[in-house]
Amino acid sequence: MNTKPEEGDEDYEARIADFVERPHIDKIIAQLRGNISLIFTNGDLTAIADVLDTQVRAAPAKSGALAPKDVIIPAGPTGLDPRQTGFFGNLGIATKIVKAQIEILNDNKVISEGEKITPGQASLLDKLKICPFEYKMEIKKMLMDGNVFDAAVLRITPDKILDIFKSRSANMTALSLGSGYVTSAAAPHLIMNAFKNLAAVSFASGFEFPQAAALKACASAGPAAGSGGAAAAKVEEKVEEEEEEEDVEMGNFFGGDDDY
Repeated sequence: MNTKPEEGDEDYEARIADFVERPHIDKIIAQLRGNISLIFTNGDLTAIADVLDTQVRAAPAKSGALAPKDVIIPAGPTGLDPRQTGFFGNLGIATKIVKAQIEILNDNKVISEGEKITPGQASLLDKLKICPFEYKMEIKKMLMDGNVFDAAVLRITPDKILDIFKSRSANMTALSLGSGYVTSAAAPHLIMNAFKNLAAVSFASGFEFPQAAALKACASAGPAAGSGGAAAAKVEEKVEEEEEEEDVEMGNFFGGDDDY
């Protein structure tokens, strides 16, 4: 028992000597609802979750149960004889007879997630030997240092944390630049924009400073802008000249129609 013994209880003297208050016991008891098991460990919880994920067993569709996911029957031969076409007809599944067996014409979704499975659906899947669901242990909650956490915490990896940090940092930078309130995240962008403005003024006025001169030298060393377009224009012009030469009319060199 996790309740503290009180004076007047019959077993007060026996229990009070060894009683230790354990508040986490009540938190565990609150989670014991339904088919729940407990796993105790001093190791890495993520490693245990990975082991549980590998222990998966196929489960058939049971009549009256709620479907945890959609079930689709693929097109193709079923191996069933033509006398059993009634199962498919009741579910609206188009079939044909090929080589004395039933063949499904198209992929068909027979069960939708969250729906109650009917006897006909369960019987058809059983005849097709399809076990559409999985039976495995799913972690619901975990208790660590006296606190209860959701199982989703186990799936938080360093990469996910880094992606979230990058996204939030980008939002903070955009907010700083848009509002004009300078923060350390926006400072590099502001400095770069200021340098671009100074370089533009330097190029336009001819007044140089070392950084702008270096930038101008790099720009002049690159390929000339528009050189590719000039070359394309020359090629196009040459093609047009060739086409004009081919279209030269021969006149009546071989005689007109009247000569025949």
